Amino acid sequence: MTKARLLRLSVVLVSIFMILLIIVYWDNVGTAHFYLHTSFSRPRSPGAIVAGEDWEALPDVDEFLAKLLSSSLKQNSSMPRKTEQLLVQGSNKPVVSNLEENVRGYDWSTHKDRNSLDQEKLQVERQRTLREFCANSSFTFPTKERSFDDIPNYELNHLIVDDRHGVIYCYVPKVACTNWKRVMIVLSESLLDQGVPYRNPLDIPREHVHNTSTHLTFNKFWRRYGKFSRHLMKIKLKKYTKFLFVRDPFVRLISAFRSKFELENEDFYRRFAIPMLKLYSNHTNLPTSVSEAFGAGLKVSFSDFIQYLLDPRTEKMAPFNEHWRQVYRLCHPCQIDYDFIGKLETLDEDAAYLLQLLKVDRLLRFPPSYRNRTASSWEDNWFAKIPLAWRQQLYKLYEADFVLFGYPKPENLLKD
Repeated sequence: MTKARLLRLSVVLVSIFMILLIIVYWDNVGTAHFYLHTSFSRPRSPGAIVAGEDWEALPDVDEFLAKLLSSSLKQNSSMPRKTEQLLVQGSNKPVVSNLEENVRGYDWSTHKDRNSLDQEKLQVERQRTLREFCANSSFTFPTKERSFDDIPNYELNHLIVDDRHGVIYCYVPKVACTNWKRVMIVLSESLLDQGVPYRNPLDIPREHVHNTSTHLTFNKFWRRYGKFSRHLMKIKLKKYTKFLFVRDPFVRLISAFRSKFELENEDFYRRFAIPMLKLYSNHTNLPTSVSEAFGAGLKVSFSDFIQYLLDPRTEKMAPFNEHWRQVYRLCHPCQIDYDFIGKLETLDEDAAYLLQLLKVDRLLRFPPSYRNRTASSWEDNWFAKIPLAWRQQLYKLYEADFVLFGYPKPENLLKD
């Protein structure tokens, strides 16, 4: 009887082991190959990360997977990496006629290395602020108390993974995310130009940058790993370098409004502008195309946009679009312990420092900034015609982003 039980147990264990081996060896993304070239896994523990190090205390299944993946790395470091790649035919230089690129333009002026900011201390301060408010029970906001396991899979679609260098990037629209996505494509080699991985981020066409098939994101893990997906996410969150970039929440809203409603964007006109013009400007029989609407002088006003954000019906119909959704809802900063917090206001310095920390600064440089980037000094003018009560409600809506990422409360906009 005992032998029969032992035999059954052995069969079960062997089956589990074989399933895990299949996951490791046949996965397209190359999960078994932890190419960790980053200079830190946690700011408090500098030094290169090496697969097979102490994995800290993990649940049993996570620990088993971690050990399995570490041993697989040692045994298969010479195996060719297989990646999900989108083969692009023909020339892939940036499209010169792209309206948004032309309107904004790039700042090609050379930026000298600036040493005025002590980047290491800056990161410590930003992370300290974030962690203190995440731990502060008196400061509350929706979803704060959730655990990582409570986050629905579809809310993890902004976490881009590069297994080659052990990097996870949470992208925030309107915070240089197009160029950071380009950087991630170059690092992960997830996109080919005539059979060759891109080397220059700016060579990657905008339409491919935002193609969801180009990036490996956490929300795709379920299709690949099934019930093991959360365990693998946790392993990567512990071992990989995680970063995001943020900006002043009100300035981000202005930037979103400018790019989506002041430029001719067919998709945003039909999905958002038409309902806004009907609800808040009392327009009827609106043109079906954005070019006709612009020709007739029918444009969403900034006031219409703010009303839309404050309208309780907006969230009932669908979650905020990613371009104006709060950062805490996109990147879950109280559930994910980010190693690096960059800010658009210090983009040049932060980007250069991060690429050094990732030890990829010899591979690429961060692309140049837009020369007419929306400035904080514009806030007073943009909000001048917005009623005080609306401004106060808007601040409450985005308060968590202000507080968690250390942006001062805009008192001048919230008082008479």
